[in-house]
Amino acid sequence: MESVLLVDRRDGWTLLTLNRPDRLNSFNEDLHRALRAALDAAAADADCRAVLLTGAGRGFCAGQDLSARVGLAEAPDLGTTIDTFYNPLVRSIRALGKPVVCAVNGVAAGAGANIALACDIVLAARSAKFIQAFSKIGLVPDSGGTYFLPRLIGDARARALALLAEPVPAEQAAAWGMIWKAVDDGSLMGEAEALCTHLATQPTFGLGLIKQALNASAANTLDAQLDLERDLQREAGRSPDYAEGVAAFMEKRAPTFTGRGS
Repeated sequence: MESVLLVDRRDGWTLLTLNRPDRLNSFNEDLHRALRAALDAAAADADCRAVLLTGAGRGFCAGQDLSARVGLAEAPDLGTTIDTFYNPLVRSIRALGKPVVCAVNGVAAGAGANIALACDIVLAARSAKFIQAFSKIGLVPDSGGTYFLPRLIGDARARALALLAEPVPAEQAAAWGMIWKAVDDGSLMGEAEALCTHLATQPTFGLGLIKQALNASAANTLDAQLDLERDLQREAGRSPDYAEGVAAFMEKRAPTFTGRGS
């Protein structure tokens, strides 16, 4: 039986492919557990300096697989599902001390859309669409949807998308600042892989500190953020990659970063 998640370790980075194409890569418990384990492994692997997340087949991820919930005698506790699976997944992506790139190759709906938005850099095929599908079945956007959307595209657009569940084409998502860019369908994986190959040569420790600063920014006052920047810069300034970057600049050569903090 083929794995619900394909893990391909490349030179300096890891490709993770959601692999339930017959279900538009919707989440069940097996996929949740496999993806969390793969992200934990990437976090612990010093040789992995970037992660690329994508989906197999014609879609990225349709969110929760609802088929297991048909015909239940009583309503499931969706809060427990979120606490057990979705919230830890989003936190894991945001906290990972290296860049997470998402290549959205088709529909990204419900939690699938918001897991994509939790990643650091999102590329989408021009045919892809992002849908906050929750209201269609009487639910609330989860997996960070009510957090990410207002910050990315503003309150008015976030409210309309959450309440109306209208699909947002990839080019519109890029124009609104929801994602980094839309690319031709045939170029998506090539561009995403080239981006990860580049990130694998960069000062990974410093990139992880950038993620920390950006993650804290939305909740911090200016004074608190200035203090955080100071503290993180102190850490960055002690790293071998900073010393290498300065030396390479002075010697007019390309730097060779190790990605390590010490």
